[in-house]
Amino acid sequence: MATGKTSTLTFRIEPALKEALRAAAEREHRSIANMVEVLIRDWCGRNGIAIPEQAALFDEDREAPAVEPAGRRGRRA
Repeated sequence: MATGKTSTLTFRIEPALKEALRAAAEREHRSIANMVEVLIRDWCGRNGIAIPEQAALFDEDREAPAVEPAGRRGRRA
């Protein structure tokens, strides 16, 4: 599963579907967010939609890390 940055996703859902999602998450001992991720990954897998690996996404968006001068790490000006 994801090990890097995550994105926020906000949406509205019918109360009955939210309760079903909560019950499914509880049954699987998952958070609601993780249950949504599992459901999306399962659906995509069954429907032939590839999900790029997190590392591949990170490599494409990666910028060179900022290097702080020695002795100044953790200090603010």
